[in-house]
Amino acid sequence: MKANWSYPTAIRCGTGRIDELPQACRDLGMKAPLLVTDSGLAAMPMTGEAVANLNEAGLRCAVFSDVRPNPTGENIADGVRVFLSNNHDGVIAFGGGSGLDAGKTIALMARQSCSLWELEDIGDNFKRADAAAIAPVIAVPTTAGTGSEVGRASVILEEKAEVKRIIFHPAMLPKIVILDPELTIGLPPQLTAATGMDALSHSLEAYCSPMFHPLAEGIAVEGIRLVSEFLSRAVANGADIEARENMLVAASMGATAFQRGLGAMHALAHPLGALYNVHHGMLNAILMPYVLLANREKIETRIARVGRYLDLQKPGFDGFLEWVINLRKRIGIPNDLAAIEIDTRRLERIGTMAAEDPSAGTNPISFTANQYATICHAAVTGDFSAIRP
Repeated sequence: MKANWSYPTAIRCGTGRIDELPQACRDLGMKAPLLVTDSGLAAMPMTGEAVANLNEAGLRCAVFSDVRPNPTGENIADGVRVFLSNNHDGVIAFGGGSGLDAGKTIALMARQSCSLWELEDIGDNFKRADAAAIAPVIAVPTTAGTGSEVGRASVILEEKAEVKRIIFHPAMLPKIVILDPELTIGLPPQLTAATGMDALSHSLEAYCSPMFHPLAEGIAVEGIRLVSEFLSRAVANGADIEARENMLVAASMGATAFQRGLGAMHALAHPLGALYNVHHGMLNAILMPYVLLANREKIETRIARVGRYLDLQKPGFDGFLEWVINLRKRIGIPNDLAAIEIDTRRLERIGTMAAEDPSAGTNPISFTANQYATICHAAVTGDFSAIRP
């Protein structure tokens, strides 16, 4: 079903909406967009078709695809050089979280005099940027997970420091988003599962945040419900267009909801991703029940409320935790981090990095570095008892 809405930006949702990409460019005054994506997606027919449609419509479109799964500062610098050398006037951020984050950041940095790391999401750093110089962005997600299409930030890896940094500016929000479920049909089951659990982690952590933001809280609850109803279907049958569309919506809802903040799942996933170069959604999926247990004393009542909304047979905290564990098992998510080759050798550093991560600031409990290390150890070994109260 085709639908348009404007929250938090202009969103065009529905099957076949990718055909509107040339008009979306014209609506924003783009004549020479740079399509930013990852190398794997650049080789797929859907990307070639999108570029061909843009060129046939009289737009001078080129592709930049030197983007790693965890985009780096070097990727951004390379993209900026391409943007400037070819006189592009806007960006189409096309793909999963890596393509979306890289595209948004290239648009941010292309005409700035400050450095990328000066715009890390700390205090009022964003004011160092010239907002008027930020190129317009159209976001086209091809996975249902990060929700970066409705975000004002990107996560970029500073390789030398081995740290993922959040780059933020209010004007990074894409001007137009196209949610076309047909673009997600080719996504393999494992990636469908991992990205879908990422969407769940956003809504769930936003819902558990102690910050006061009733609008985001309400969106988070419905985002959780959409995942509960449609993720297993999307994994089981990748051609289920209804499930694919609703998961795209759930992803956008999750990223909208986390205006309320995130928490310990992301505080741990960011350093683990930086140190081990592992898929971000998979990390959140594995960490989820361990972090829920660690936060139990502060979230038990809230989790029981969302359990009732999901109409679980056992709607209390234990029933919700059981639902999460069963969902992970059903869609093929491993039970522990060891299954994705993460070990315990760097726990001290991971704990310190997690405690310092911006996402830790809105976790229901202010964990110490040692407590983060304990949670991570439990997640590596698969030992739930290590953090049960």
